[in-house]
Amino acid sequence: MSSLAECMNLGHQHPALIRAIKAQAERLCFASSAWGAAPRAELAERLLERSGFTGGRVFFTLGGADANEHAVKFARQAAGRPQGKIIARDRSYHGASYATMALSGDSRTRHGGAGAFGVLRVPPPYAYRCPYGTDDPVECAERNVAHIGDVIAAAGAAAVAAVLMEPNAGTNGIIAPSNFWPALRRETRDRGVYLIADEVMSAFGRCGEWFAWQAHGEAGRPDMMTLAKGLTGASVPLGAVVLARHVAERLEHEFLSTGLTYCGHPLACAAGVAAITAYQDEKLIERSRTLGLEMLQHLKSLQDAHPVIGDVRWGGGLFAILELVGNRATREPPVPWPGVHPSMNLLLERARERGISFAIRGNLIILAPPLVIRENDLRGALDTLGRLLGELDFT
Repeated sequence: MSSLAECMNLGHQHPALIRAIKAQAERLCFASSAWGAAPRAELAERLLERSGFTGGRVFFTLGGADANEHAVKFARQAAGRPQGKIIARDRSYHGASYATMALSGDSRTRHGGAGAFGVLRVPPPYAYRCPYGTDDPVECAERNVAHIGDVIAAAGAAAVAAVLMEPNAGTNGIIAPSNFWPALRRETRDRGVYLIADEVMSAFGRCGEWFAWQAHGEAGRPDMMTLAKGLTGASVPLGAVVLARHVAERLEHEFLSTGLTYCGHPLACAAGVAAITAYQDEKLIERSRTLGLEMLQHLKSLQDAHPVIGDVRWGGGLFAILELVGNRATREPPVPWPGVHPSMNLLLERARERGISFAIRGNLIILAPPLVIRENDLRGALDTLGRLLGELDFT
């Protein structure tokens, strides 16, 4: 029910991916990034086509963390601000390399390096526990975006290179109100600061779109986006930075310090092409949206039946967050964040005894099943979750 690390969108051993990897292995296993490789070119074209980044460029990486590092590097270089600040938020996760640990506002990656890496942090648009003192999700998002604008102004727009944020899905459980991302896009554009969408988890149908920002149409289009996980359905490691044309043009004739031996590895890119074909031919983006609605309705029913479920947050596809509370009236969590209540570990154990694997983080249950999950398996897993919530005590 979590696609392992929210990455196996196509499930285990998708036959089209296996065939593509075998065929590419017989044809050409490796060519460095200085040489051409057919699957690399084809995958870049597919990504630009699906994202509508006409005239843009794709830089392939090894995974999500180095995709985010390179996006920051590109933003600073394209903006002509080599020491430019990067604005990121608390309750975010961008990777576990040393630089992305500094970019992440996550208890798992805190090492005190934010200042050294030029990172400025802001609160998240966490409507259920709004840091701006309002119960209105729309107002919470508006205040959050205004605060980001104030941080840019205080630093000086000429000193800020980019804002790096997850547009939707994330393991810290923040799904922003629907007005947040387009408002952030307007704010960053008005202030002349690049917007980087970390789509490592949220892309490829996870949130009911090819890329989560597309739920907002052109009003949500970032200057860059980073990809990994579902890019190959996790069959082979691969990440990418997709740059809009106006950013790529600033870098087209400049030297880029990007010496990754395996970036754009032909085997990985062949798997990526096969994955995109599978998403398209099997209509899995649409299926995620349809099944996601069914999942949401089921979760709302569970919330009605179980007071321990304080909030249900839906990402627009097969992604949802259940936030558990010890007291629904006060919204007090069973234990302080990011602690894990003993009953949460019992829930995982008992679910696995029944053949179901859930993911948790603190007081959150993270639901991100594969896009190919059978409907009866999805319903059965949610029914089991309801029974377990009724058996366990979270007070």
